[in-house]
Amino acid sequence: MKSDQNYKICTRCIMDISDPQIEFDENGVCNHCHKFDKDVMLYGYKGKETDRELRKLVKEMKEYGKGKEYDCILGISGGVDSAYMAYLAHKLGLRVLAVHVDAGWNSEIAVENIQKMCKALNMDLHTIVIDWQSMKELQRAYMFSGLANLDVPQDHVFLAAMYAYAKKYKIKYMLNGSNLATEGILPGAWGYASTDFRNIKSVYKKCGRKQPIFRKYPHFGIVKYFYYQMTIKRIKILNYVPYSKKGAMEVLEREFDWKYYGGKHFESRFTKFFQSYYLPQKFHYDKKRAHLSSLVVGGEMTREEALKEMDDVDTYTMEEMLEDRDYILKKLEISEKQWNKIMQAPNKTEDDYASYKKLIVFLVKVKRLLQICKGRVKA
Repeated sequence: MKSDQNYKICTRCIMDISDPQIEFDENGVCNHCHKFDKDVMLYGYKGKETDRELRKLVKEMKEYGKGKEYDCILGISGGVDSAYMAYLAHKLGLRVLAVHVDAGWNSEIAVENIQKMCKALNMDLHTIVIDWQSMKELQRAYMFSGLANLDVPQDHVFLAAMYAYAKKYKIKYMLNGSNLATEGILPGAWGYASTDFRNIKSVYKKCGRKQPIFRKYPHFGIVKYFYYQMTIKRIKILNYVPYSKKGAMEVLEREFDWKYYGGKHFESRFTKFFQSYYLPQKFHYDKKRAHLSSLVVGGEMTREEALKEMDDVDTYTMEEMLEDRDYILKKLEISEKQWNKIMQAPNKTEDDYASYKKLIVFLVKVKRLLQICKGRVKA
């Protein structure tokens, strides 16, 4: 593609036409960069002003937590963002319930990181092990679905389990590791949200092996999801500090002997493979490009460094990818012949399956209007 005369890449970050919805201005800067700048103005760290907002928020959490066991809940994966979030919450004096959801794909490094962090921070850790038969059948169905976002079954169950625990312990505040510094750029065309359970059920009905899997698979419908959204406040706490991935890793390595696992979301062996091999090979885009672009516009690395890292094949070699492929196929009971058919089959989108897409768009607008009225978000 790079030698094609029609190839185009942003002059500021490294997003390119592998995003079918990308747009460029007269200077060759993409729409993702412009959106990032607007988001930083609205939600980014602004020094003393944001410091005051954070102090107010922490006070609010502690006051609501009086008489309860915890002030807040957070999900911990062993990755840099969630690990640093746990460290930050501890520094702020919050009583935290840490929840880890084991969907069957944890790397050993991730598990060790979680144990080290929670032990050192004296933080209560609840690990939820998802029924493997249910998880396997649903992820297997997604492999045959032709969809890009194979992480939907994991992402949905993670959030469902978190909400269930927040409700169980009467926790109003959920800390979220999403942040502008490392995730400020992520094309909407590259994947559908994991919150649409109707879409998940439709995929399984068409592509699964018709087993009764949902009784043991934590989930929520669209009404319950928006109820959770209005009653449990999700806080992107890393946006309230001058967050740096490099700086966070230095702190974690120094204070907790935390180990890096090689790339964004590589703490999951399945996610590592599907993002690094399946998406580039079948859909011709690499989410690494968006992750690196986020670091570029956030000032974490230069554009030249990002381009060089895109070409670096040593961090996850083809030999390692194929080894992971064989491991995943065996675990999901998919033959090599079936895999080849999967890779050759036409690509699909969520619109090829039943969904609540239009309803979700409507409810998101309603929720945002309600939050603006309550002063919970900026207009």
